Amino acid sequence: MTQPTQRPMQGKVCLVTGATAGIGEVTARELARMGAAVVGVGRNAERCADSARRIREATGNLNVEYLVADLSSQAQIHRLADAFKRKYNQLDVLVNNAGAYFNARQVSADGIEMTMALNHLNYFLLTHLLADALRAGNHARIVNVSSDAHRTATIDFDDIEAQRRYSGWRMYGQSKLANILFTRELARRLRDTGMTTNALHPGFVATRFGHNNGGLMGAMMKALQKVAAISPEQGAQTSLYLATSPDVAGLNGQYFTNRRAVSPSAAAQDDQAAARLWAWSEAKTGLSQQATTWQSGSSESSLVSARLSAL
Repeated sequence: MTQPTQRPMQGKVCLVTGATAGIGEVTARELARMGAAVVGVGRNAERCADSARRIREATGNLNVEYLVADLSSQAQIHRLADAFKRKYNQLDVLVNNAGAYFNARQVSADGIEMTMALNHLNYFLLTHLLADALRAGNHARIVNVSSDAHRTATIDFDDIEAQRRYSGWRMYGQSKLANILFTRELARRLRDTGMTTNALHPGFVATRFGHNNGGLMGAMMKALQKVAAISPEQGAQTSLYLATSPDVAGLNGQYFTNRRAVSPSAAAQDDQAAARLWAWSEAKTGLSQQATTWQSGSSESSLVSARLSAL
C-alpha cells in the first residue's frame, strides 16, 4: 500500500461521477491521494466496489466510498443526492464527469432522449440538488467535463431531443455544448458567492467511451483509441487542475483544455441560448415547479437552495 506524501486536499469532500473507469476513476484516485474524502459514483455496484478498493490500496486513503446510481434516471439522481447529504454536510468539489455516446436514439426512464438526459440533465439536476452542500463547502468548485465536440454543434431548440431526425454525433456535440452553456449560466448565478464553475475538454482519451454501442461503431472506436488516444491519466489532468489548483481559484465560467483557458465556440458564448437552455432544463427536471435553487437576488448574489425530496 502506497502511503500518501502530499495532502493539499485534506479536510475537503469531493464527489466524482462516472468514477469506475477512465478519467473519472483517475480523478477520484488522485483527489484521494491528495487527502480528500472522495465519493465516487457509478451505475454498477460491483464496479463501484472494485474502484473503491483499488483507490484505497493505491493511495492509503480510507476515506473513499462509492454510491450507485444510473445518472440517466432523475429518480436515481434524487436518491444519490439524498444519500450523499445524509452523510456529508459539505461538498468542496463536484466533478460532473459521467456521460456517453449513443449511436442509435434511446430514451431514458423519464422518457427523455438519452444523450441529453445523461450528458446534460444529469449535470444540471445533480448540481442543483447538492446546492446546500456546495454552499457549505470551502469556496466550492463545480467542474463540468465537456468536449471540443461542441465546436461543430448548435442547440436545436425546435428538435432538442431529436424526435424528427437523429444523429449520434450531432446529439453528442449538442450535449457537450449544453455542458458549456450550463457552466456559463451557472457561473453568472454564482457570481460573488465564493463558488466557481468551469468546463473542460479532456482530450481524446482511451476509455470505454463509445464501447456501449457494440457492432461496427464500437469496434471502430476501440481501434481509433488504440492508435490516437491519450491515457486516462493524461485525460484527467485538466479536471484535477480545475478541482485543486490555486492558480484557478476565483476563475468562473471558463472553458479549459490542457490546463489552459481557451475560447469555446461562438455558440457556447450565446447568453440567450444559455438562458433558454436553463429554462428547458428546469422544466425537464421539474425544478421549475420548485423554489429557485440558484439566485442572484441581492447585491451579494446570495445562493438560496431548494430542499427537494427524493422521488
